[in-house]
Amino acid sequence: MGPDRLRRRAVGRLRRRPRRRRRTVIATGALAAALGPLAWNAILRAVHGDQFFTDAPVIVFPVSWQDTGSGVFTLAAAALGYGLGPLAAQPTRTSVRYALLAAVAAPLVDIYLY
Repeated sequence: MGPDRLRRRAVGRLRRRPRRRRRTVIATGALAAALGPLAWNAILRAVHGDQFFTDAPVIVFPVSWQDTGSGVFTLAAAALGYGLGPLAAQPTRTSVRYALLAAVAAPLVDIYLY
């Protein structure tokens, strides 16, 4: 096997690997964005936290404490998932960046789709 063939095989493997990892990164973020709000809502319902479900009187961005808690719990779940899962070998900055994306997405979905 010549050096050109080895190089082509190495480049081919490098190209395929990010796609596989990208799927696990997206799946981890989606799982965290689902489990974080689910856990927060379970806590609110268990302690009868009805006042947390009221929206702010802003028409464009009617955020509530419940939505904010969903984002915080998603950030925690995503940071754990990425740090222990598909981004464990990456720098912490990368894991935090992805976790913040999931944490911002969770309250936005909670506000505008529910």
